[in-house]
Amino acid sequence: MANDAISTALTAIRNGNTRRKAMIRIPATKVTERVVEILVEEGFIKNAVKHKDNGKNFLDVNLKYLGKKKDPYIVVIRRISKPGLRVYSDRRQIPKILGGMGVAISSTSHGLITDREARHRAIGGEILCHIW
Repeated sequence: MANDAISTALTAIRNGNTRRKAMIRIPATKVTERVVEILVEEGFIKNAVKHKDNGKNFLDVNLKYLGKKKDPYIVVIRRISKPGLRVYSDRRQIPKILGGMGVAISSTSHGLITDREARHRAIGGEILCHIW
């Protein structure tokens, strides 16, 4: 497992969508749990269940697909701020993803929140990822 839990989770979701998997398993941390919770709230994935296996916590994430072709709801999921290059945004420069159709997840002093919520609360922070 990589040192960056967020990148590991996002890559697992991206790979699961590419392979049209119904369920994937990712390591559970507070940050990855909140990222998955936001994805469930925004309707990109069905649900996630936390469980313990051999003393380690995991999240079983059920991915969501559209139609008989099983087109994934998540078209692009991209890590923005990385351990080697952090990307911050103040409250006036929070990006709009696809004119509001996508979601940017930010790490703020109020926890992990979406770009819409950050604009509403007028707070900036570290831009973790973009999803559309």
